[in-house]
Amino acid sequence: MQKASEPRSGWWQVLFFLIASLVLATDQLSKLWIRAYPEGYDIFQAGFFSITHIRNTGAAFGLFPGHSPLLATVALLSIILLLAYALIIYRHYPLFCNGLGGVALGLILGGATGNLIDRLRFGEVTDFIDFTVWPAFNIADSALSIGAMLMVYLLFRLPRVEKH
Repeated sequence: MQKASEPRSGWWQVLFFLIASLVLATDQLSKLWIRAYPEGYDIFQAGFFSITHIRNTGAAFGLFPGHSPLLATVALLSIILLLAYALIIYRHYPLFCNGLGGVALGLILGGATGNLIDRLRFGEVTDFIDFTVWPAFNIADSALSIGAMLMVYLLFRLPRVEKH
């Protein structure tokens, strides 16, 4: 029997791992497809949007180029913290123990894992979504960004404590 003060686990954790798995699979399959083409090759182009094979040694959206080992370390630490939260820490800090929290954390875990796999295998990340006016990115970068925005949204929804 579950204590009244303990958050329900099960369903948000299932959502968390399901979203992370879907993001990781979609990211890795899309990158596998893109890597079949030479770097710089425009697979698809329509106006300001193109699908182009781009190699990135930096962070999301081309930030911090040439720092792949440091970024791999940060990703690994982030993955460890996310898993620790989802499996252990949530009992003490249940802020993200809801559907939206599960989605947010799953997007971040899936994105971080997808890009970490690339960094460990190739020393760089495969990007391919290119809007010309914005640095190229991939599905993992998108998932990380959306997950982070959802977490910020959840943090702003926290009840305000008034000081007297």
